[in-house]
Amino acid sequence: MLKGKFSFGLAAVEALFKARMPPLIGTDISSSAIKMVEIDAAGRGMYRVERYAIEPLPKDSVVEGNINNLDAVSDALKRCHKRLGSGVKNLALALPNAAVISKKILVPAGQTEDDLGLQVETEANQYIPFSLDEVNLDWQVLRPAPNSPEDVEVLIAASRKEKIIDRVAVAEAAGLRASVMDVDVFAAQTAFELIENQFPEKGKDQNIAIVDVGASIMAVNVLRNNESVYLREQPFGGNQLTQEIQNRFGLSPEEAEAAKRAGGLPENYESEVLRPFMDMMGLEVARALQFFFTSTQHNQVHHIVLSGGSAAIAGAEEAVAKRVQVNTIIANPFANMQLSSKIRPRNLTQDAPSLMVACGLAMRRFDP
Repeated sequence: MLKGKFSFGLAAVEALFKARMPPLIGTDISSSAIKMVEIDAAGRGMYRVERYAIEPLPKDSVVEGNINNLDAVSDALKRCHKRLGSGVKNLALALPNAAVISKKILVPAGQTEDDLGLQVETEANQYIPFSLDEVNLDWQVLRPAPNSPEDVEVLIAASRKEKIIDRVAVAEAAGLRASVMDVDVFAAQTAFELIENQFPEKGKDQNIAIVDVGASIMAVNVLRNNESVYLREQPFGGNQLTQEIQNRFGLSPEEAEAAKRAGGLPENYESEVLRPFMDMMGLEVARALQFFFTSTQHNQVHHIVLSGGSAAIAGAEEAVAKRVQVNTIIANPFANMQLSSKIRPRNLTQDAPSLMVACGLAMRRFDP
């Protein structure tokens, strides 16, 4: 996550948030599946995807980022790790965006790390609606303050301890170890750094929206020069398509999900079910961008990067680009990586949009 100093009250989580603990498996626990990615170095500045695995989660075992059924999630995590076939047991996990309070503050420059830590805690009290004893707090110095040379800009982030403890417990119950804890949005930004060279001048001075369309939530994170300038979540996702398939064709939730991925639905599926869903996706993205324009000083988005499971649906790219009239690409942070012999390139390309967070987490092993 950040490279600051955390104050923990529990031994079980004291070792988290270390900057470098290789080797690691990036592990994304979303509301619909567990996704694992293992990446290794492959020469100077190059990486190799060693292996990855995706394991579906039972319905409602994770809701809005909260682990509701620890046993079901830990069992799925154990199955996913077995399918991955890796001997590595250290995991880099992430908290959902909604579980983290983050804020940029200004503090006087030139302080020692201890003094800075004390001031951050004092400032954090103003923004965190809980006692500091109830949260894990982290911070990172970003840069000199643009309009105040005697100050520095610091990003603080805090989460309730139980949110972290739930994820630690799930890992331990699966016989694994939570070695790093990040945040979904930060992990996705790390993966985005592997994509930005696809844009003119690597996206410099351009507004680039990462639009993650998951099972139930669409998250929009607008970056400018690798810094988030806007973040919004709204209820929309692939579950709506699955539900419509169930209703229209009389399938169980499991059958509908399988048919959505594998195909084989009646001929009228595309025109009567899929196309309206894609149109709705384009509308939701346009709506999110309108909120961005009205709540910031910006009036343009130069590029859109579509990620999440729903981004892998054929035609998603065209549907969004047509609606919002913005250059749109499907996220693939692995495009310039080498692949081990265990990886099927076609499968990885199909799954890549849903692996953004897991990829960003796997990259934590290369932190300086």
